[in-house]
Amino acid sequence: MKFVSTRNASPSVTLSQALSDGLAPDGGLYVPEALPRFAVEDFVGLERVDEIGARLLAPFFEGDALADSLAQICKEALNFALPLKRLDEQTSILELFHGPTAAFKDVGARFLASCLSRLAAGDARPLTILVATSGDTGGAVASAFHQKPNIEVQVLYPLGKVSPRQEHQLTCWGDNVRAFAVRGVFDDCQRLVKDAFADPWWRENKRLSSANSINIGRVLPQMIYYACASLWHFRQSGQNAGFVIPTGNLGNALACMWAHEMGLPIREIMLATNANRPIVDFLGGSGWQPRPSVSTLASAMDVGDPSNMERVRHLFADDDALRTAIRALSVDDAMIEETIRDGLERYREVFCPHTAVAMCVREQLPATPWIVVATAHPAKFEQIVEPLIGRPVEIPPALASLFERPAHHVEIAAQLNALTGEQ
Repeated sequence: MKFVSTRNASPSVTLSQALSDGLAPDGGLYVPEALPRFAVEDFVGLERVDEIGARLLAPFFEGDALADSLAQICKEALNFALPLKRLDEQTSILELFHGPTAAFKDVGARFLASCLSRLAAGDARPLTILVATSGDTGGAVASAFHQKPNIEVQVLYPLGKVSPRQEHQLTCWGDNVRAFAVRGVFDDCQRLVKDAFADPWWRENKRLSSANSINIGRVLPQMIYYACASLWHFRQSGQNAGFVIPTGNLGNALACMWAHEMGLPIREIMLATNANRPIVDFLGGSGWQPRPSVSTLASAMDVGDPSNMERVRHLFADDDALRTAIRALSVDDAMIEETIRDGLERYREVFCPHTAVAMCVREQLPATPWIVVATAHPAKFEQIVEPLIGRPVEIPPALASLFERPAHHVEIAAQLNALTGEQ
């Protein structure tokens, strides 16, 4: 399969090229030339996550240098549980926080690392991975790429706008991973990454790739857990479930949209956002208008200019078709707090603020089957969660071991020359 730019001004490329480049030369994002179609019957006899993943992604790897490695890549990346739990008669929760950094980003980051480490092995120059993070992405990418040979990672995060435990996950690695605290917001970090890709000095002196969801290697594997959860639900109930997805930069939501377009048993898609409303307002009929982000309790979703909107709009014939297919609701901080408090009493579950956004939206929807996507472990947000539930949140062993490591970061201005000066 070939991959094309959303801006249609660059030649089509192989999967390996799309993964290595991250961003297309015309500034667009790579998307599949066409999406394959599947039926439920295509997955008969496949139970394990890595088996379903290898079947789902095989058409995207066909003819590529990585094709023969796909099954092993899936085994390496998807070696932790992704449980689907029933909360009530019409609500299930898909727990995506059982990986090494306790967030859903582990799936995409580990998959991309397995791909890029294979591609980087035969090149004389090291591959430089740039990643902007609003909290979870950077930790997952740092973990996935730590000590990978011939790869260096530079993590950019907004100073003072991630939780203390998230910051420690970003800054505790050393070796081939460097962390930069940017005096700005997440959108500034994301802009710096895009500016570096367009800058002559960076293009000449670094062999660049990105580990943000602008890299298609992050989005493709995220389809796997939507395929698994929808198939598991269908096999148990005979019904197609809808998904409620905590949404910020739209990469997670895009993966579900692609899975739906490919024929997986997904009834509908509901996006759940915090007080940052560009997506909600656009789907409600307004023109697309990025805006400065505002700080909320669900900080990893504090995005005012989601980069994957370009891919989302490319998927549909026009904006009216998009608005017909996808819905979104917004949740404020007071509603997040109430949902976290009620979750323990009502479901005996402790939700992180981002999962709480999705649960709050679910409770406003009809009594049809829904799967709520739980994106992070609540222990990463103990300063918010513990006062609301009145007790400590148990820290997963993988996180506890990270918190014992020393941390280090470099503080920089939100300007490319500041980052360049640290090279």
